Amino acid sequence: MNTLVLLIICVAVLACGYIFYGRWLCKQWGVGESTEPTPAHALEDGVDYVPAKAPVLMGHHFSSIAGAGPITGPIGAAMFGWLPATIWILIGGIFFGGVHDFGALFASLRHKGQSIGEIINVNMGRRAKRLFIIFAYVTLILVVAAFASIVAGTFKSTYVNGVLDKAASAANASVAMVSLLFIVVAIIFGFLVYRRNAPLAVSSVCGVIAIILCMVIGMKWHPIYLSNTTWMIVVGIYIAIASVTPVWILLQPRDYLSSFLLYAMLAVALIGVVGAHPNIDNASFPMFATVKGTPMFPVLFTTIACGAISGFHSLVSSGTTSKQLDKETHARPIAYGGMLLECVLAVITICAIAYARQTGHTKGATDIFAGGIAAMVAKIPGCAGAENVIYTLLILTYSAFCLTSLDTATRLARFMFQEFWLEPGQTVADIKSGWKKVVTNKYFATILTVVLGIALGMTGWSKVWGLFGAANQLLAGLGLLAIATWLGNIGKNNKMFMFPMAFMMVVTISSLIITIINQCKLIAKGGAGWGPYAQVIIAAFLVVLAVILVIEGVQTLTKAAKAKKANA
Repeated sequence: MNTLVLLIICVAVLACGYIFYGRWLCKQWGVGESTEPTPAHALEDGVDYVPAKAPVLMGHHFSSIAGAGPITGPIGAAMFGWLPATIWILIGGIFFGGVHDFGALFASLRHKGQSIGEIINVNMGRRAKRLFIIFAYVTLILVVAAFASIVAGTFKSTYVNGVLDKAASAANASVAMVSLLFIVVAIIFGFLVYRRNAPLAVSSVCGVIAIILCMVIGMKWHPIYLSNTTWMIVVGIYIAIASVTPVWILLQPRDYLSSFLLYAMLAVALIGVVGAHPNIDNASFPMFATVKGTPMFPVLFTTIACGAISGFHSLVSSGTTSKQLDKETHARPIAYGGMLLECVLAVITICAIAYARQTGHTKGATDIFAGGIAAMVAKIPGCAGAENVIYTLLILTYSAFCLTSLDTATRLARFMFQEFWLEPGQTVADIKSGWKKVVTNKYFATILTVVLGIALGMTGWSKVWGLFGAANQLLAGLGLLAIATWLGNIGKNNKMFMFPMAFMMVVTISSLIITIINQCKLIAKGGAGWGPYAQVIIAAFLVVLAVILVIEGVQTLTKAAKAKKANA
């Protein structure tokens, strides 16, 4: 199979999905029918609820949901062959992930911009809400721990016998400097656009030029050399500040400008695939492959998450995006379109894997993706000398998106912690006094989240990271369940959620049971640390949680169906 033919087919399929299936979903749910202002206008507070122009919000949403997921997922699933991974990306994106993300955003819009937890609260009950939020909050703490560790790892300096090795640390120091300069540029951009009403088009051009200058300066001048521990503390302070500042100061402008990095990465990748259009070598990257001891089901469907369906997306859609949406009709291009654009990135990653294996780039996810794309561009006549520059820029972009996902996850965790204490229909602003006023305070919730996340990141998040794939997909299944119950209760068509919901529940419960069995075997051998014990306990808890919420969800759906039939 030629990589260009594969990419054209996939983009055509995804475009048809957006045009036809996306339009049908709008009609079934009544998107755009409401005359009420969106939560961004109705509850505008200048901090979390701030209307954003569609391109700006698209930048935030896409940057937040993409991150490293659509790159690392397909690379991990490549062990099963390129065709199963590609089919899951297409079917998952159109009928699973797109529906999930779009539905979560739309449901949140009709629930005061609050999260999936509040939707569960209103439609399934308080107990179901609290179980879901506990699970989502713990998952986000793990995300904060992992991404903080990854970011610190890309910034840290190398020490040999306690002495700084500047030569070995230069690349990381360069990435750190570019990231710091980028934050400054984002703050200036936000101030000019939102406080000085600078034209968005002109500001965007200036912002892109500033990003290029940041990269040039950072690659030439990088005087900051810090240890991994110090960077973890710095990152913790940064995300604590970023998650409580008004979104127009940092979150909106930084994510909007970050999206240009992602668009540039997509453009470079497309140039590479179109210009080089290498064939997939079946010897190095077969169409189908079997892995002894690793079944394709359910592993494929928990490995490729962000490129097909990811529970984290529902938290972004219902956590930050819904609080900034200017018009309800923007929900489809931002949520459904954003998911399908992420699918394009995942397909490009498949193409990059194919060429990376032929050119020897196999040292981790960043090397596979950046190396494969850079090698393809270098194959184009006249571009051979650009390979090293493109490789470096793609690595920088990868790191930037890890940081973007990190502070978005921190803000989302803060929202989830605050909502845990609320009654149905209540908002944080409604709490006037008492102990609830303390626990719903955004500074208290943020500090607690950052301390827990950074502490886990510095002590052993990798010991339980093996559960993240299943936990994330369980979050997706529960998100689908929550949206389906709400649509059923208001009399709208929710049948498009039934199969994806059931499938994701079977996938995640199967994966969790396999994890429990495998970790119990490790424990039985003796000498296991705390990691296997923690995975067994958490996995068992998630299985019980899933069963309880499914039972309550089915009961709610059944009642709604009976009521609809009686009314008919």
